[in-house]
Amino acid sequence: MTHSIDPFTPAVELAAAIRRKEVSPLEVADCFLERMDALDPRLNAFCHRADDDVRKAAAAASDAVARAASAEDLPPFHGVPLPVKDLVDVAGWPTTHGSAGAGKAPADASDPIVRRFVDAGFVLLGKTTTSEFGSLPFTESDALGVSRNPWDPDRTPGGSSSGAGAAVAAGMAPIAHAEDGGGSIRIPASCNGLVGLKPTRGLITNAVVEVEGLGTSGVLTRSVADTAAALDVLARHDPAAWWSPPTPPTSFTGALKTDMPTGLRIGALIDSPIDGIRVHPACIAAVDAALRTLESAGHHLVDTPLPLPPTDELVAAFTTLWNVGGAGTTLAEPDRVEPHNRALREAAAAIDSWAFTEKVRTAQQLSRRMVEGFLAGFDLLVTPTMACLPPLVGAWRAGTHDDPLKALVNSYPMGVFTSVFNVTGQPAVSLPLHHDESTGLPVGIQIVAAPWREDLLLQVSRTLELAHPWTGRRPPVS
Repeated sequence: MTHSIDPFTPAVELAAAIRRKEVSPLEVADCFLERMDALDPRLNAFCHRADDDVRKAAAAASDAVARAASAEDLPPFHGVPLPVKDLVDVAGWPTTHGSAGAGKAPADASDPIVRRFVDAGFVLLGKTTTSEFGSLPFTESDALGVSRNPWDPDRTPGGSSSGAGAAVAAGMAPIAHAEDGGGSIRIPASCNGLVGLKPTRGLITNAVVEVEGLGTSGVLTRSVADTAAALDVLARHDPAAWWSPPTPPTSFTGALKTDMPTGLRIGALIDSPIDGIRVHPACIAAVDAALRTLESAGHHLVDTPLPLPPTDELVAAFTTLWNVGGAGTTLAEPDRVEPHNRALREAAAAIDSWAFTEKVRTAQQLSRRMVEGFLAGFDLLVTPTMACLPPLVGAWRAGTHDDPLKALVNSYPMGVFTSVFNVTGQPAVSLPLHHDESTGLPVGIQIVAAPWREDLLLQVSRTLELAHPWTGRRPPVS
């Protein structure tokens, strides 16, 4: 069956069309389910499909449109499909955490982030692939197989929100839930030519604080407007959470309609924060293009360096917290956990609670120094999202037979610029500003703001989106 629906329609526009009764939620759901049938065998973005559940929810959404006295009575994303990353629970669906060792029993209740999506009117569209426990920036696992990039299926779509990135880029979903503990929203955004914003630590809550505050939820989209509108429904005060600020007093969507301040101090970080990692020329070119655009918009480029700690301190602070990323996951068959995650668990078990707490304090002290230096020197900082182009599938395996943790070391070029700001907790967005001429692959730039300044981040993102339009680009596998 062919549909008149353009699967690359932004989520906010799709929601508006549903409210105007130009298309029904059931028609929209059928469109994306059929695209999943056609494209996912090649890309492997989805690890759990529940098409009957999707159609049942979409039919109920269609009935609600018919009954509504006014379109204003419907929630903002009423009837829009959205898949959920397979690290969080959806009631009635299994959560594998990307692991062959996980049980297959359906979850009893949905995570708070999932409940917020449902309250906003989204129709849950299945679950997307992730690396095991979200510990690596790609999905090539025993449990879920290999997820592939729609711009070049021989390459990774990034991760750990691998399926989310591939699904949105290929037009199998208009928007997707993602999580970011070291770059897992921003890395797939760069690899797939999408917008991916990691919010300030604590702005969006899950059932628990993820990875000692490194992790947070968000979305992958094709437009800045979709990202802002999703943030409006996700950034809600959660009185049961350990860390949750009041609901923002003004909307993020509204910030896009106000004039952005001029004369902002724009810094740049182009060299790798970790010694010895070469930054690909296309990634540098992307940053240069962003800086030229911002300077022409009336902002000031400053040479102030970000006060980064020595490489060994930064890596130690991050990895000590990263080692416990799989904690709390119930495993039916622990011996089926992948070798690199077994090694991480062994490293975590070797540190007693006193030493771990000291490491957490050290990470907080490093973070404070970096944020204080940021506030003194910049309003915004521009970096490459990654130091490399999307790697070929399997490239991470070099040396892992002898040392399973080489999987993480080999991934450093993908996460070297993003993970710093999981430690500091600052908001950061990846924008698909550039394409590499020789490969045609998308190349993202990262923009970082002060804590709680998502509004400014979205405003400058919109400026760059208008100057470098990207929403019309389509990958070969779409």
